[in-house]
Amino acid sequence: MRINILIGGKAGQGINKVSEIVSRVLTSLGYFTFNYRDYPSLIRGGHNFNVLSVSDDKIGSVESKLDIVVAMDEKTKELHKMEMKKDGVVIGFEEFKELGRNLNIAQSGALIKILGIDKQVLIDEIKSQFKESDEAVAAAEKGFESQEGKFEFKKLDRDVEIMHGSRAVAIGAVNSNLDLYIAYPMTPATGVMHELAGRMGKGHMVFQPETEIAVVNSAMGASFAGAKTMIGSSGGGYDLMTEGLSMQGMAEIPLVVYLASRPGPGTGVPTYSLQNDLDVALRGGHGEFPRVVIAPGDPIECIEKTNEALYLSEKFGCVTILLSDKHLAESEFSSDRKANKVLKVDVKREVAGEGIVKRSSYEHDKDWNTTESAEITKKFADERIKRYGRIKKECEKFQMTKLFGNPNAKNLVIGWGSTKTVILDALDAIDGSIKNGKGDYKFLQVLYMKPLSSKIKEEIEKVSNAGGKVILVEQNLTGQLGRLIREKTGLKIENRILKYDSRPFYCDELKEEILGV
Repeated sequence: MRINILIGGKAGQGINKVSEIVSRVLTSLGYFTFNYRDYPSLIRGGHNFNVLSVSDDKIGSVESKLDIVVAMDEKTKELHKMEMKKDGVVIGFEEFKELGRNLNIAQSGALIKILGIDKQVLIDEIKSQFKESDEAVAAAEKGFESQEGKFEFKKLDRDVEIMHGSRAVAIGAVNSNLDLYIAYPMTPATGVMHELAGRMGKGHMVFQPETEIAVVNSAMGASFAGAKTMIGSSGGGYDLMTEGLSMQGMAEIPLVVYLASRPGPGTGVPTYSLQNDLDVALRGGHGEFPRVVIAPGDPIECIEKTNEALYLSEKFGCVTILLSDKHLAESEFSSDRKANKVLKVDVKREVAGEGIVKRSSYEHDKDWNTTESAEITKKFADERIKRYGRIKKECEKFQMTKLFGNPNAKNLVIGWGSTKTVILDALDAIDGSIKNGKGDYKFLQVLYMKPLSSKIKEEIEKVSNAGGKVILVEQNLTGQLGRLIREKTGLKIENRILKYDSRPFYCDELKEEILGV
C-alpha cells in the first residue's frame, strides 16, 4: 500500500507542521514515510507545498499522482487538481477558517481520520508537540470529526525513525567529536549549521564569520591549532572558498567541507535542487593536490560518511568534501536501519603549542621551509600524489559503492547522491528487483566520487559483455558522474536519464523512463 498526500498553501501557514504531525503519527505506527518540500524563495505568501508519501514498505520518493490534497488556500486546489487521482480526496480550509493559527492542526486531524487512525494517537501527538495544548487538541478533534475514514492504517511491529540529511550530517559530526563548525548561511547548507548550533554543549562550537572567505581561512587556523574542524556552504559560497582549499592542498591541514548543491550558475533557483556541483567538488581550486569527495544518498549514509570524512581528513591531512543537495538535505526520510559503528577520529599530528609547527601556502622542504628549488618542487609534487595512493587504499576499507538487487541481473542502473532512493523505488515498481533480488535490474550506487572504485568498471563491463543495458541516472544537465566514469575507465555510458528542471524525479515517471530505454 502506498498513498501520496500533498499539503499546500502560502508560506507561513504551517504546512510543515501538518507533515510533521501526520508523519510522526504514521511512523509511530510502524509505517515508512517520505516528505518532499517545495517552496519558492519567499518568507511570506507564494505557493508552498509538501508531498508526503506513506507506505507499509520502504520508501524514498514521491509519485506524480495524488490520493489526498490538504488545501490551506484556494490556489492549492486550482494548481494541483490535474494531479489528483479519480477517487482522490480534498481536505479544504473553509470550515476551519475561524480557528486562525490552528487551521493546520484541524486539517491534520481531518487527515488522520481519513487514514483510519485512532483519534487518541492523534491527541497524544498534539499534546507532545504543544505545551499549551487545549486549543490545539480542540482544533484537532474538530478536524477529526469532520471526515469519514477511507484507509485503514493499523499498527505494525516496526521501529521507524524520521530524519533529514542536514540533521544526519550534524549527528555524524557530533559522533566524530567535532570541535568546530564554521559557516556563513546559504540555502540549502544552512540546515547543518542550525542543527549543530542546536546541539552546542556536546563539546563543539559553531561560528558564523562575515564571509565564506573568512570561513575557510579561520577554519584552517583552527585546524592548525588542533581542532577537528568542518565548514559548509552551497555552490556560490564554495566558489569563494576554493583559494583556501588550494592552500590546504599545500599546507596539508585537515579540513572537511560540506557542500550542499543547488541549481546554478549564479543564484540559479536558490530553494530547489540539482546535482550540478560534482565537477567543482572534484576540481575546485588551483593546482593538483589530494582530496576525497563523498556523496551519501540517504540520512543514515550521511551519518556514516560524515564520520568517514572527518576520519580520512585527520589521518591524511587532506580536504574531504561531503557532497549533498537540497533534496537530500531537507527532505524527510524514514528508516529502520541503524548507522554503522562510529570510527574514532584522533588528532595524532603535532599541533601549534606542542612545539614549532610550520605551515604555509608556499612550496617547502621537509622542514616546511619555503623554497623555489626546481628539484624540491618536483619531489614534493610527487609526494602529494603518492599520498593520494595511500588515501585510496584506506578508502577501500569503506563502502565506496553499493550494489542493490540481483547481482546477475541483465541490466544495470548507475546513480549517486539523492537519486538513490527514487531509483530503488522505481526498480521495485518495475519488477520488485530490489526487494526480491530476482528481477532484471540491479542498481550500483556510487558513494566515493574521488577516489573512484574499480568495481564500477567491473559492473559496467559485466553487463555490457552479456548484452544488457547500462543506464545512467543523474539530476544534472551533462551527466557529470558519467563523464567522470569515462575519464577514469574509458567507458562511455550511452543510455542516460537526466533531469535538470530543479525538481526531483517522480518514482512513477522514472520507472517509465527506465522501461523506455
